[in-house]
Amino acid sequence: MSEADPELSSMVQELWNSDTNRLKPGTDYRISLQGKAGTMDVQSQYEDDNDGKGSPLFTFVDETIFKKDTYLAFISLLDNYESATGVPEVVTPEEEAENHRFLDIMVQTSSMKLAHQYLVRKNISPEDLTDFKKQLYRIWFELYARRGSSKPDSSGFEHVFVGETRGGRTVIGFHNWIQLYLQEKLGHIDYKGYSFVANSPQPDENKHILALQFCWKDGIKPKGSIFLGVSPEFEFALYTLCFLSSPNERVKVSFSVYDVEIVCHHFNQKHIGTTYPVLVRYHTK
Repeated sequence: MSEADPELSSMVQELWNSDTNRLKPGTDYRISLQGKAGTMDVQSQYEDDNDGKGSPLFTFVDETIFKKDTYLAFISLLDNYESATGVPEVVTPEEEAENHRFLDIMVQTSSMKLAHQYLVRKNISPEDLTDFKKQLYRIWFELYARRGSSKPDSSGFEHVFVGETRGGRTVIGFHNWIQLYLQEKLGHIDYKGYSFVANSPQPDENKHILALQFCWKDGIKPKGSIFLGVSPEFEFALYTLCFLSSPNERVKVSFSVYDVEIVCHHFNQKHIGTTYPVLVRYHTK
């Protein structure tokens, strides 16, 4: 496996250090890992487990954090989408205003300011804040047609942070802990256990990255990976940074106690197709 990019890792470390809205595991939130997820095929796993729900992943979240501006702006976007792929998205004026308000708040955070400065130094993003927000809107919020659809039915933000369903049985995207927690609280998530493969770090309740399996609505996410407890601004800045600064679909970075691959698929080189973290190594202190 390739080594971590030292320059990008240094930048991600700055983002991590600036994330004052990150929750502390075991204190601000608690999870119950339970058992390892099954290895059955998607269809049989879904049919086998659909009769009854297991225990939730989240056992506690201090929801006072959701009153922070960045969390409020992020959560306001989560109900703006039609989850089924193939169904064209209709963006109302109110929803477009929410998108712009979210970006207005994001670019004022320490995380996005650091990311913007780096991207300007690299001649990747415009220095003018208005033009930068236009760039962010294009890569995250402009609609495009996913595979098998003839009309715009998806966006980078919807896929990564909200989640989508394909064919009524498969969940795609959905790589955000806040959406997972809120949907689980509503009874729409059935957590199936953690994912674990040979040579990967053993998951535990104190790591900020988790590979997992879950059912959502009528579909199953056979294997997904998410950050836990991080702020919306950290994830948004990190994924924006990796998408714009690297042509590679897998970018390895090291920060804090984590060696992480950021998977970042480009869609038509203009939009984020998907992006999520994969924990490669965990350094014990």
